[in-house]
Amino acid sequence: MDDLHIPPGPGVPRGLRVPAGELLEQFSHASGPGGQGVNTTDSRVQLSLDLATTTALNEAQRERALDRLAGRLTGTVLTINAAEHRSQRRNRAAARQRLSALLREALVPAIARRPTRPTQGSQRRRIEAKRQRGETKRHRRRPDRD
Repeated sequence: MDDLHIPPGPGVPRGLRVPAGELLEQFSHASGPGGQGVNTTDSRVQLSLDLATTTALNEAQRERALDRLAGRLTGTVLTINAAEHRSQRRNRAAARQRLSALLREALVPAIARRPTRPTQGSQRRRIEAKRQRGETKRHRRRPDRD
């Protein structure tokens, strides 16, 4: 098994390299297509990575990944299952690709919203609309008994 390479992008300017020793692959029988071979081959792949101990992430990236992927983690371990292909080789590639995409997405920094102020024109239109609405309601009242 080779190292997992994640290309450069937002949050990972120089890319990432997850050492092969930190990835845990397990194989089991997959349901679905495969004919007679489905019962005899271990084509389903389960790929796991412990985010708390991996050397691929720095502290800021680790914190961001643990926070963003919290719903998918078991403890601090991220696990990906792949069983859509008939061959183990293709499922291994699919699992690695999915893990790479998940990590990349989790490491993108959040874009802070910069608050803006309403324009003078929009403030004027809002006040005018409120005044007009009040006028409409005032005309609905019962006339005074003068």
